[in-house]
Amino acid sequence: MKKYLLLLLFFFALLVACGGEGIPPIQDSSELVTLTPLPTNTPRATEIPTSEDANGIALAFYRAWELNDFLGMYSLLTSSSQALVDSVSFVTRYEEAMDTATVTQVSAQALGTLQDGNTAQMQVRVTWQTAAVGTIMREYTVPLAFADGRWGIVWDEGLILPELAGGNTLVMQQRIPARANIYDVNGKALAYQGTILTLGVIPGQIEDEPAMLNALSPMLNLSPEEIKEIYAPALPDWYWPIGDVTEATMQQYGPSIQPFIGKGLAEPKPRLARLFSDTGAAPHLIGYTGYIPAEELAEYQAQGFAGDEIVGLAGLERWGEDYLNGERGGTLTVVGPNGDYITTVQEQEPKQARSIYTTLDLEFQTAVEQALAEATQSLGLRAGAAVVLDVNSGKVLAMASYPSYDPRIFDPFAQDSAVALGVAFNDPDRPLLNRSTQGVYPAGSTFKIVTYSAAINSGLYTPDTFYTSTGTWRRLGDNFIKVDWREGGHGTITLKQAIVVSCNSCFYDAAFEMDAMDPNFFPNTARQFGLGQPTGIVGVAEAGGTVPSPEWKLATRGEGWVRGDAVNMGIGQGDVQVTPLQMANIMAAIANGGTLNRPTLIDRIGAGGGAPEEPFPAQANGELPLSPQDLAILQESLWKVANDSNGTATHQFVGLPIQVAGKTGTAEAPPGNSHAWFVGYAPADQPEIAIAVILEHGGEGSAVSAPLFRRLVELYYDITPITPFPWQG
Repeated sequence: MKKYLLLLLFFFALLVACGGEGIPPIQDSSELVTLTPLPTNTPRATEIPTSEDANGIALAFYRAWELNDFLGMYSLLTSSSQALVDSVSFVTRYEEAMDTATVTQVSAQALGTLQDGNTAQMQVRVTWQTAAVGTIMREYTVPLAFADGRWGIVWDEGLILPELAGGNTLVMQQRIPARANIYDVNGKALAYQGTILTLGVIPGQIEDEPAMLNALSPMLNLSPEEIKEIYAPALPDWYWPIGDVTEATMQQYGPSIQPFIGKGLAEPKPRLARLFSDTGAAPHLIGYTGYIPAEELAEYQAQGFAGDEIVGLAGLERWGEDYLNGERGGTLTVVGPNGDYITTVQEQEPKQARSIYTTLDLEFQTAVEQALAEATQSLGLRAGAAVVLDVNSGKVLAMASYPSYDPRIFDPFAQDSAVALGVAFNDPDRPLLNRSTQGVYPAGSTFKIVTYSAAINSGLYTPDTFYTSTGTWRRLGDNFIKVDWREGGHGTITLKQAIVVSCNSCFYDAAFEMDAMDPNFFPNTARQFGLGQPTGIVGVAEAGGTVPSPEWKLATRGEGWVRGDAVNMGIGQGDVQVTPLQMANIMAAIANGGTLNRPTLIDRIGAGGGAPEEPFPAQANGELPLSPQDLAILQESLWKVANDSNGTATHQFVGLPIQVAGKTGTAEAPPGNSHAWFVGYAPADQPEIAIAVILEHGGEGSAVSAPLFRRLVELYYDITPITPFPWQG
């Protein structure tokens, strides 16, 4: 007894001494020997104690296991144990066990050590955290021996898991819940799990090719000649897939192709796939799924993924992966060397995946996309974007980007998926880019709203400050003469009137004076409008844009700030870059009384897996830097843009039963035509929606974007168009 007491005293003294040498100090017999969990099973070097103490060796062995350093563990075995198992087999045995059990973390708890001469035993509790079956805990008696001048672990396979002694192995049967759906706000599916049926032919078995092709043509939406070209490379006895159809399509056309099955047309092959609404709405928001990218494989495997699963790669599919995939379950069993069932280690039921309900309305989203596409195509343009927000909550009611794409091209099993992806990625018009949130553009005259607000806040101007516009502005010198868009200028007008008529020189002058007062004042005000930074919307990628400033210019270009930088900024040109979402959000804030909300695309997360439904409430990001009085004056000026006889867009809203407020913008974008902007809200007197529209290289904002803005208002309020649009002839 005295001997064991001395050993225990030595044990605690040694632990204290080793506390800074890679072995965590243990203050009592129940303290965890834990390490920061690693995201992967990548081996790491373990510090091996120089002490020949049996306890130190045992602790180092389990420390190495916590670090997934299996070679380090092997080095701590006795020579006799190493003679029975080589290092490769040892490492493989541990890796296979960890991978099979979906272990994400190992932790060990020392319970005590007894040493008697050249042998010792350590009691240890080992805990596995797994992705599929929860927590597995076992207590081990670890034998050690002193031989060849050192202590070592006397190893057998039972030290991996007691049930593995004797050459047994682990088998996991995972149970993965079905991927959840993505819905619009009313519960209509935008993306969902469904069955796809693959049609294929065996050319040598075709009996009546013309009749078969005619039957397949409406089903695949291809001409008979196009279908024949698909299987032309096939040899007579080859099976050759020719296309995929949904179950609904099969129900509609199945009877017409039935006579050809077994006579050249193979039996349709069903498979689970990600499907989308009939209109294919909102692909830039929904995103797409696919195989786990190589650079993320280790991270997924650490969560128990095998590596060949389909996961979200973009948009809401990616953001909501944890919701949409649910929590996997499984049954972990032990089988003998002959494959015979031995025992069940642990099992866990999977947790139901949770659907995402967006703020979108499927019909309205589809209509906005169609209106944007029609306007862009009919005007001979190549790209554009539109955003519609609820002014009070920041909810995205619609968000469209043109050109668009079909998310089905990311289905790795789809016909010609690789070809379609290649076309999409190499398209110079970048159809995969969400221009509503990732497209950055000079703001043009829409930025005059910011300039106006900064001028008032500077104390240099009031809304009623007069300025005389002659058509030219020369305060930068004769080498930098700037002209107004209206030949001869606008005469003597107030600052608030300058918004209505969009007078360039007035805002050149305001920016000039503010820069003279403080070069940082104007840029700082722009940031208070939420510019130069992401809005914070979740679920989709977004750009922050650019608010130029002396600090920014020095950091990005190594150049000093000049007065002309501020002057160009005064009309939203120069280095100013904004997104359509940012501009829509500014208009929403003006409409709701000054609150900048964080735009949201998510209305709620559905219940599932024991979790209740989770709403996504509105969240304020800040307030506009305007007093209520100055904001009211700005609102009146924006109303006049669309309703006053002098307004730059009044002619586009004649006859519209709902009055709107807004601002035109024509943003220079060499070498092509200017980008056409219109941003605003409706109804002007009791605002509900804010809209931002941009048509890339569309020319005058009042000529093309204002009519598109009007069309979106008509769609939202179900108003029959009164006059044709410019693109309608």
